[in-house]
Amino acid sequence: MTFIDNARCGAGMALCVGTLCATTVAAQAPDTAREEASLGTISVTDEALAGGDALSAPRAGGQVASGGRLGVLGQKEAIDVPFSVVSFTDELVREQQADTVADVLLNDAAVQSTFGFGNYAELFVVRGFRLGGEDVSFGGLYGVLPRQIVNTNFVERVELFKGSNAFTNGVTPSGTGVGGAINLEPKRADDEPLTRARVGYESDSIGEYALDVGRRFGDDDQFGARVNLEYGSGDTAIDDEHRRARSASVGLDWQGDRARASLDVGYQKQAIDGGRSVVYTGAGLDTVPDAPDASTNYAPGYTFSDLETVFAMARAEYDLTNDWTVYGGVGANDTDELGEYASPTVTDTDGSATAGRLGVPFEAKAFAGQAGVRGQIDTGPVSHQINLGYSGYYRKTSTAYTFAGAQPTNIYDPADLDYPPTTFSGGDLDDPNVRSRTRADGVALSDTLGFMDDRLLVTVGARYQDIEVRNYSYAGELDRNNLPSDDKISPVYGVVYKLRNDVAVYANHIEALQPGEVAPTAAVNAGQSIGIAESKQNEVGIKYDTRRLGASLALYEIEQPNAALDNSGVFRYIGDQTNRGVEVALNGEPVDGLRLISSATLIDTKLSGTQDGANDGNDAVGVPGYRVVLGGDWDLPDTEDWTVNARAIRNGSQYVDAANDLKVDGWTRFDLGLTYRSEIADRDVTWRARVENVADENYWASAQGGYLVQGEPRTFKLSATVDF
Repeated sequence: MTFIDNARCGAGMALCVGTLCATTVAAQAPDTAREEASLGTISVTDEALAGGDALSAPRAGGQVASGGRLGVLGQKEAIDVPFSVVSFTDELVREQQADTVADVLLNDAAVQSTFGFGNYAELFVVRGFRLGGEDVSFGGLYGVLPRQIVNTNFVERVELFKGSNAFTNGVTPSGTGVGGAINLEPKRADDEPLTRARVGYESDSIGEYALDVGRRFGDDDQFGARVNLEYGSGDTAIDDEHRRARSASVGLDWQGDRARASLDVGYQKQAIDGGRSVVYTGAGLDTVPDAPDASTNYAPGYTFSDLETVFAMARAEYDLTNDWTVYGGVGANDTDELGEYASPTVTDTDGSATAGRLGVPFEAKAFAGQAGVRGQIDTGPVSHQINLGYSGYYRKTSTAYTFAGAQPTNIYDPADLDYPPTTFSGGDLDDPNVRSRTRADGVALSDTLGFMDDRLLVTVGARYQDIEVRNYSYAGELDRNNLPSDDKISPVYGVVYKLRNDVAVYANHIEALQPGEVAPTAAVNAGQSIGIAESKQNEVGIKYDTRRLGASLALYEIEQPNAALDNSGVFRYIGDQTNRGVEVALNGEPVDGLRLISSATLIDTKLSGTQDGANDGNDAVGVPGYRVVLGGDWDLPDTEDWTVNARAIRNGSQYVDAANDLKVDGWTRFDLGLTYRSEIADRDVTWRARVENVADENYWASAQGGYLVQGEPRTFKLSATVDF
C-alpha cells in the first residue's frame, strides 16, 4: 500500500485508502454533509504515523474531535493519554457563529470566561484558576497569538487541556494556566478547493464580512494555501458601545513523502469605543448591588481600546524512519495597544459609584521556539513512545500610564462624564519604557510504556525548567531587588488502563514551575511579575470514546500559590489556593440527527496560609461552586435542510472577596439557534439565526479577580454563507 499524506488527511478528515483520498465532512462543506459526518474518519496505511502532528478526527456530528495537541507529546487521541482534553472544530465555530475564542469555550463547564483587570481582554478561568489571553498557544507555541482577544476566523481547532500542563506545554509567558491550557490550530488547505464567503449581522448594528479561500497546488497537491479575511464594525447590544474588528491570515503548507512544513502569518486589529467596563466593589459594601439592565453601559464615553497584533509561526517535521520524527518551530508576536479606561467602583447598593481614568499604552514583543524528537520502539513485550523536546520563549513588555482622580457616577443611571485632566503619570506615553523581560527554557523527556498489547499505558517523564524575570521601573531602570529566577525538575506520572478499546481509566500527577503572574494596573507594583510559583495536581478519571460518542468523568486536586493584593496594595503570592473538583462531559451524536455538547463541574476551593490567617478556610475569589452546560443540535425530521440548536448555562454563586463577605448570586442563560441549508444558482447557501441570552437576563457573570463582570444582553446574530 502506498504512503498517503497522513498529516494532510488527518487535518482534512479524509477517508484514505491506498492512493485514493475521498474527502469527507471537514474537507467539504460540513453544512451540506450530515450523512458523511456520522461516518467518522477511517485511515488505512501500512506505515506508522510518527509525526504526531495530524489533527484527530471529529466524532460523529463533526463539532467535537476525539483528541488534541498535548505539547511535547504532539497530537494524541484523548482515550490514549492520562489527561483531560477536548477539541472544538471549525464546524462548531460556524454553526454557533462564535466570533472569539471565549464564545467557543462557553461550551465547556470547566471554563468560565471573564474580562481582564480593567480592560477588555478575554480571561479564562479553567478549573478555578486564571488563564490569560497571552497564555493561549498557537500550534503548540506560546507568545504568538494576539494578547487580549483572538478571532476564530483563521482557527481550525480550539483545543482545551484541563488541568496542570507545564510538563506537556512548558511554562506560560504571564504565569497563568495552572488549571488548564488552550491551544489553537490554524486552518489548512483541504484536498477540495474551497471558496466560502459570509455576510452577517449582530445586534445592535454590527455588519460582518468574511472570506475563506483554500487551494492545493503542485503535481501531487503537495503545496497548500489558506487565506482568511474578516471585517466587522458597528454598535453592540450594549448602549453606546462600538466595536470594529479586522483580521487577515495566510496559512501555507508543504507535504512531502517524509517531510512537512508550514508557515502562518496573521494580522488582527480590534478597536473598542465606549466599551462597558468591569465594576469594582467599594470597601463599605456589605452586599453586592443587583446587576443593572443588561444593556446598560456605565463606562464614560471617552473610554476606548485599540489592540493591534502582527504574528507569525513556522513549523517543520521530518520522518527519520517510519517510527521516528524530528520537529521544530518558531513563532513571533508584535503587539501594540493603547487605551483609556474607567472602571467604576460602586460604593452603595443604590448604585452610587466613582470612576477614575487610566490611560495605558502597552507594547509587547515575543519570540518562541520548540524542537524535539518523538518515536516508538519495542523491547520485547513492552512498547515505548519516547518524546524528547525543548520549548522556550522570550517576552519583553513596555508600558506607561496617566491617571485622573475619581468622578461621581451611578451604575444604574450613568453620568455623562467629561475627560478629566491627568493627576499624575509614569513613564513615556509616546515611547513606553520596558517594564519586564521574561525568559523561560524547558527540556522535557518522557516514555510511555505499553503493556498487555498497549492496554496498560504508563507515562513517566520530567521537564527541566529555567525561568528568569527582569522587572523595571516606569523610567526603564532595572529593579535589582526584584529579579525572580528559578530552575526546577518537574515530574509527571500517568497511567491509562483500557478496560475495552473504547473505555479507559486513568490517573496522573503533575508538578510545575511557572513565572509569577503580572500585577494588575490597580496594584502598587502594576506591570511587574510577582515571582516564581510552583503547583501540583493529582487527577483520576474514566473515559468512553467511540466514533459516535465521547464521555468522561474526572476527579482532581490542584494546589497553587494564591495571588492577591495585600494590605499595602502590592500584588503578590499570599498562601495557597487548593481546588478539588468533579467533572463530567458528554458529546457526539448518540442517534442520527441529534448532536450533544454537555458538561458539568463541581468545585470545592479553599484558601490557606493567608495574611495573618484571616481568610484561612474561605472560598477562593471568583470560583463558582458548580457550572453546568447543556447544549445540542437537532436536525428536524423528514428534512436535511433545517437544524435547531439550543444551549443552557447554569453558573453557581461565587465570592467577590477573600473574606467571603460579598457573594454574587448564581445565574442561568439560554441561547437558541436555527440553521437552514439551501441551494441558489447551483451554490450551497447556509442561513443561520441565533439569539444569545434569550431572556435578556441581568446578571453578574463573574467575580474573578475581585471585580464584577456583567453578562452580555440579549444579542441577535444572523448570517448567510455561500460556498462557491
